[in-house]
Amino acid sequence: MSSAAERVAVILRDRITAGELTPGTRLIEESLGAELGVSRNTLREAFRLLTHERLLVYELNRGVFVRTLSEQDVVELYRVRRMIELGALRDIREPVLGKVAEAVDAAEKAAEANRWQDVGTADIQFHRALVELAGSARIEEFMALILAELRLVFDVMKDPRRFHEPYINRNREILAALENGDVARAEELLKAYLDDAERQLLAAYG
Repeated sequence: MSSAAERVAVILRDRITAGELTPGTRLIEESLGAELGVSRNTLREAFRLLTHERLLVYELNRGVFVRTLSEQDVVELYRVRRMIELGALRDIREPVLGKVAEAVDAAEKAAEANRWQDVGTADIQFHRALVELAGSARIEEFMALILAELRLVFDVMKDPRRFHEPYINRNREILAALENGDVARAEELLKAYLDDAERQLLAAYG
């Protein structure tokens, strides 16, 4: 695996996580290769990596597209999220809440500016920061893949403000519980949060 292909995969994964590449977007080799300054072979290797991560899909005679997730994907993603995120709170090794607080602040500022895509990005950073409290690089790497895939699910919500706005305060409540040393309360809040978000997303598919 070439380092150039890994670098390109990171760039594209970050664009997906930030909501810049949405489900169904076709990735054009010529324009992307010119933009990123890489060969077609390098780009195709990056596509292969991201296809393996379930972020891209190859369609015969059509090309490579950002993947559109199904209801079953939502169920599986939230099952994994409960295992990882709730487990991280039960096993905090790095009790430094700076990144968690920064993500909450970023979401609030983005909401004030009516930038709801950025609110979604800040929400993802909040959950990534929660997992970092467990102090495991392997878990953090796996969670980054899960959150990139999760961002593709957000696209099903046609009114991003209605979806994201209630969770800004809920993130603040989880942060407050952690700041008070009440991990059990934080875990309770997070579980209810994940349950509600999953229900909303599945209802949107329906």
